[in-house]
Amino acid sequence: MKIAILGFGTIGTGVYEIISTYKAKSLADVEVVKVLDLPQNKDKLDIITDNYDDILQDKSIDCVVETMGGLHPAYEFITAAMKAKKHVVTANKAVVAKYMEEFIALALENKVRFLFEASTGGGIPWIASLEKAKRVDDISELYGIFNGTSNYILDAMTNQGKDFDEVLKKAQELGYAEADPSADIDGYDVQNKVVISSAVAYNTKINMEDFPCYSLRTINSIDINYFKKLNRTIKYIGEAVVNHTGYEAYVMPNALANDTVEANVNSNFNIATLYGQSIGPLKFYGQGAGKLPTANAIVQDILDIQSPIGSLIDFSNKLAYQPTQENVYVIRSTNTVDMTNIETKEEFEGQTYYTTKPMVASTLVELVKSIDDSQAFVAKLAAFKG
Repeated sequence: MKIAILGFGTIGTGVYEIISTYKAKSLADVEVVKVLDLPQNKDKLDIITDNYDDILQDKSIDCVVETMGGLHPAYEFITAAMKAKKHVVTANKAVVAKYMEEFIALALENKVRFLFEASTGGGIPWIASLEKAKRVDDISELYGIFNGTSNYILDAMTNQGKDFDEVLKKAQELGYAEADPSADIDGYDVQNKVVISSAVAYNTKINMEDFPCYSLRTINSIDINYFKKLNRTIKYIGEAVVNHTGYEAYVMPNALANDTVEANVNSNFNIATLYGQSIGPLKFYGQGAGKLPTANAIVQDILDIQSPIGSLIDFSNKLAYQPTQENVYVIRSTNTVDMTNIETKEEFEGQTYYTTKPMVASTLVELVKSIDDSQAFVAKLAAFKG
């Protein structure tokens, strides 16, 4: 199989290295014949081109691997590749989350494969596991730590006593966080992964505009210490659940009991859990990002192209956002809080923490809006099934 790689940054070079350097027997027939990159980089490798038409018009190329990131021109390149009867593999969670339904339909129309394992969970075989689980089981819930950068920050704050800004700067130096860390710490990255995971698990398209997403950037060391006093650890969690009337989802800090598996996931590692009606909880742990883990997932998808099994996602399940689960939340704010739905109010190290009565997510959203505090911190007191 001949492939072309779009983008030759961290992930693109990782894919090239695995295919060109590792001597696994399964890769014997896989060859990188073209790489799309900037003109100034053409002297790095003799197969680099800056003209996408060189790839589209080359009938010998079977598969295009998109590692550029972002929505555009990734969207245009992916659609053009499938229209040219080329399989597509991507790690781009933003473009997959937004255009997945269109991409899958286009792949079926052109009798090619569209695979995106590396878009969610990096090197963790999360998408494949969701697809296998739902063949014989009804998945009712999925959740996890889907972002390595935010977990690295929380781990350092919790176990090393460091401040948020200090750890974020270190994460940027290590390459875990971008110069603009918004996608990681404001939850957009996790939102995309929840949308993708839900499409696979539930055969439904959910809109990230519908469900709450609370940023991590307002957390401070006093918050960490407050939850330590409660024997809890803060983790940044994405979750999606189907219920009798629709679905509910969120991205927000969770205060987890110290003895839960998720509370003990350290550094930049990820963990993802699915809950099946017959199998119960299944957990998948590992490196959720990075050059070789993500590239490994891409190469696995390349090898899966030869599998006769097509997409198991048909978007036939039309679900509306209907939160029904009642949960307890903790809000830290300096502003006035309506006490109607508040169970307790507590002062700790000069800050005020409000613990809510059990409430559905839509009630929480209205409560937080009414507080109108851009520096407020919101966390769910979570109790997972497994």
